[in-house]
Amino acid sequence: MSATVIDRLPAGRQLLSIALLLASLGVQQAHAGLFDDEEARRQVSDLQIKANERLDTVARGQMELANQIQALRDENARLRGQVETLNYELEAAKKRQQDFYIDLDGRLRKIEAPAAPLAPVAEGKPAANDSRTASEAPTRVASDPAAETREYEAALNLFRANRLKEAAAAFEAFAKAHPDSTLTPNAYYWLGNAHYAQRDCRRALEAQRVVGIRWPAHAKAPDALLNVATCQQELGDSKGARDTLEALLVKYPNSSAARAAKQRLKK
Repeated sequence: MSATVIDRLPAGRQLLSIALLLASLGVQQAHAGLFDDEEARRQVSDLQIKANERLDTVARGQMELANQIQALRDENARLRGQVETLNYELEAAKKRQQDFYIDLDGRLRKIEAPAAPLAPVAEGKPAANDSRTASEAPTRVASDPAAETREYEAALNLFRANRLKEAAAAFEAFAKAHPDSTLTPNAYYWLGNAHYAQRDCRRALEAQRVVGIRWPAHAKAPDALLNVATCQQELGDSKGARDTLEALLVKYPNSSAARAAKQRLKK
């Protein structure tokens, strides 16, 4: 009802109309307020549901992450155990290899023919095949095979005990002190092995080369040449290593080192 119509009514009816109008407005406002409260509650409820869903998702993610971390810890422990086992087996294999080579060294020295002794020369007389006078003949210190063997065995025992630095020094000292000993090729061979075990490939290569150059017919010459190829490969000289392996096949075709060289050349 408009204000113009209400003005035309009598005073009593005007009051009644105004009262009805105000009541109508109050009811509408009450309905609007009730609607607003329900909408707010619905929105709050939706937010709570969404928040709970997010919390559930986060909780599941945390649980999965915890499970993955535990699985990684278990896997790490398993791998650590495997590494420790492999390290033990590697050390045992290295020890067996050292014992094998040392045993082989002893066997080879037993079957090696001893050097022929020099024919004695009568006092005051030069040898028949020597045109020089006795005073001009060079003096040589008589070797003591027993003492040489003790020195060599002492160096070999150091190598067997894995005292590699001391073993290398002992083998080098032996080779310098007894350049003509039948054990000197062996000393150079083990000197090279001692250097190689200390990851000094350059010095190992030098020692092994001496064996092949000075004593090419020695029983250890094929293995020394194979070790030269190993050192060349580790020093990055692949071509040199291949050339050495091929030379090994030519010079020592029936040796065990030659069989190993064939396998390497196939790779």
